[in-house]
Amino acid sequence: MKRKIQKLTSSSPGVIEIFSEIDELMNGLYPAELNILLPTTEVDKDNVEFYGIYLENRLAACGAVVINQDADGAYGELKRIYVKPNFRGLGLSKAILGYLISLVTDRGLNKVMLETGAKQHEAIALYRHFGFYERESYGTYQPDPESVFMQLYVADKLTAR
Repeated sequence: MKRKIQKLTSSSPGVIEIFSEIDELMNGLYPAELNILLPTTEVDKDNVEFYGIYLENRLAACGAVVINQDADGAYGELKRIYVKPNFRGLGLSKAILGYLISLVTDRGLNKVMLETGAKQHEAIALYRHFGFYERESYGTYQPDPESVFMQLYVADKLTAR
């Protein structure tokens, strides 16, 4: 099955549908006030890179990296990494995640961070596979037992290959 990672916008086919699916899943697992989900309208901003994979003429997977700033400088924050259930097991999450990390390195940044839900066991395992490790909360996030905060120093990942 041919897969090509494509740049997406908020008006790309399937984006509204996949965001609704993600929102429904997250709101079913966690209290709404804990879900800090990247709105559809944000994916078109200059500091956001949003990509997806279409299979069978449907948006099968997506993910975004938001370029943020902290006291240590600029970093990439991963958001909205998701694979539709009927397309899981095809390596799409690895493809999207690897691509987003490469976008961060292409911008000359060396740190990638993310927040995911503590119940997202498969996602946490994927991030660990890529070399992410747990860290304290960051940015506007507050510490919460329902959240797992992770980080990857890209230089560490490159030397580990």
